[in-house]
This record gives sequence, C-alpha cells and structure tokens, in this order.
Amino acid sequence: MPRSRRQIRRLFQQILLVFGIVLVLSEHVRYYVFSIFEYPFHYKEYKHFGIRIPSGYSIHGIDVSKYQARVDWSRVKQMKVGGIHITFAFMKATEGTWLKDRQFVNNWENARRAGIVRGAYHYFLPDVSAKDQATHFIRNVRLRAGDLPPVVDVEELRGMSKPQVQRYTLEFLRILEKNYKVKPILYTNRDFYKNYFANSDDFKGYRFWIAHYHVTDFDMPGEAAWHFWQHSDRGNVNGINEQVDFNVFNGDSLDFRKICIP
Repeated sequence: MPRSRRQIRRLFQQILLVFGIVLVLSEHVRYYVFSIFEYPFHYKEYKHFGIRIPSGYSIHGIDVSKYQARVDWSRVKQMKVGGIHITFAFMKATEGTWLKDRQFVNNWENARRAGIVRGAYHYFLPDVSAKDQATHFIRNVRLRAGDLPPVVDVEELRGMSKPQVQRYTLEFLRILEKNYKVKPILYTNRDFYKNYFANSDDFKGYRFWIAHYHVTDFDMPGEAAWHFWQHSDRGNVNGINEQVDFNVFNGDSLDFRKICIP
C-alpha cells in the first residue's frame, strides 16, 4: 500500500530529528561511538623500542598525531625495556586556523587517564594570521595542572622572510602565554633553529624542543639551552602500530615537574 503524504512527511521529520541529534552530539561522544567501527583493536607486540636510546637521560617520551592512528595508552604506559619507559607524550592538537587532529581527543583524554604526562602542540603556518591560529589552538586545548606547557611547531617558511617568521612566531607565543599563564615551548629542527631563532634576544627565556635524528649525542647551536630532544622518528612502542617519534627531557624528575602546569 503506498504511503500517504502525511506518513512520508512524518518519516522525513523523524530522519531529520535523528540527523540533528547526531550533529549535536559532543565530539567526545561521537569519537567513542564511531571509532569502534573505524579501527581494529589488534596491536603489535614489541620486545624492544627498535632504536638506540641516548644514554644519560632518565625522562623519555614520544609524540603522536593522526599518523599513529588509534593509540592504546595503557599499553604504552606498561612497556618498559631496560628500565626505560614512556613518561610523557606530546600530541598534535591543531594546525593553521581550521584543522584539528582527528586523534587528538582520544590521545588527550586517554594519555592522562593512563598516567602519562601530556602536552599539546600546534603546527604553525607563518603565512596565516598568528592571532587566528592562537585562537584556534586555545579553543581546542584546555590545560590542567600536571600538563606540559603548550607547544608551537615551526619548521617551514611558506614564503615568509626571516623577520616575518620571527615576528609572527613571537606573536603566537605571546598570545598563548597570556592565555595559559605559562611560557610555551618552541619546537623546530636543529637547522631551522640555527637559521631563524638562534642568537635572537626575542626568544631568550623560551623552552626549546629540538629535532635532531639518529645521533648519539646532541649539542645546541649557539648558547641557548634546550629542554626536549626529538632524537628518532622510528621508534616502536606497544599500543602503537606505527613507528613513532622518541624524545628525551634534559633534566631529572624534579626539573621535569617544575616545567609542568602548576
């Protein structure tokens, strides 16, 4: 029997209602409802981290983004090799003025739940408004006591000159510092730091996280101190099926606690 116009209209209204409910579900709920259909729950088991770990450091960590897919943070926390375990994790939160990493919610919530100190970073685009980028990051990242300071990742010029890169990066850092009441961390690679940030009075006092891969020791160009060293991009960790970046902190556990959000 064909449906009456009233029945069709009522069915259409019901479909719209369901669609509207899905749209207004919080991002947290959507993540947990739909992720179980998107990701397998089988994880590789590693006996070792698969890389040479620099000696002389007691605080080790990783950094992740959507490229590591779904992470089982409890397994990350449990892995221990030769007395070395993962203490902290930086995770990509945002990029530019529009992008939010699709794994950020899972990483941000579950890393803390597993007992790993967490930090969030923004991938900075020098040719896009620093103010708008900072607003985007602040809108998506709420820091709590025990978290690491916010991070800005600067590693490409996108047509900007050295003075422009310095000015816009500094503007972004100052907005974050004003909002979070803590000095942010600046991430970049060793060559970019040497060419664009070294010997600049504007960046004195900021903490630096420097990428310099596959060497057994690290020295900072110029006279600046460094706090984090990203020493490899090929590590293995239980709970993560893809290779992951490894980092060390330049200090002991007391120094580490001092830089976290009070």
